[in-house]
Amino acid sequence: MLPALTELIRRRRSIKPVDMDSGREVDRALLVELIENATWAPNHGLTEPWKFHVFQGANRADLVAIMQQTYRETTPTAEFREDKLKKMGENPLLANVVIACVMERNGGTKIPEIEEIEALACAIQNLQLSATAAGLGCYWSSPPLLEAAPFREWLGLRSEDRCMGLIYLGWPKASLNWPRSVRQPVENRIVWHGCIARPM
Repeated sequence: MLPALTELIRRRRSIKPVDMDSGREVDRALLVELIENATWAPNHGLTEPWKFHVFQGANRADLVAIMQQTYRETTPTAEFREDKLKKMGENPLLANVVIACVMERNGGTKIPEIEEIEALACAIQNLQLSATAAGLGCYWSSPPLLEAAPFREWLGLRSEDRCMGLIYLGWPKASLNWPRSVRQPVENRIVWHGCIARPM
């Protein structure tokens, strides 16, 4: 019924930066297309509550610096982990592109915050599916430091805005075996109300 779309949705997997070819550039025109597809997500009141900060080339090192600085300054000693700090220094340089996805409140108090968050989540899914369709690897990361003041200030966020995640993009390494996943049988997740139940 929807074979191409079904295949795309079920093929999408998280591809970590370590499995990306950091030396292979993602074309700017393709990036614009991915982000434009993201902006066609549903959003209440057509507020378009998103802003995408794209980091490529040498600017990825600036992202590394602020992430590590924020982690050092805001993580309690008991929770601090050197391996996490190291990964923050590596991942943005392993992926060819990093996109900070911001929920930008454009509807004032008329639109509840949760609806703006949901709209951005839909936009990120559009972006991920588009990346998968293009053959790109994609990884959504949302470390707690995104909510911390040093990172927020560096990104220029207002008090009502939120960075909802970092999307790492890159071409998969030639040696990568595209991961597979499973889901529970869908009938376990459906409650029929007033419908004629039919075998699935």
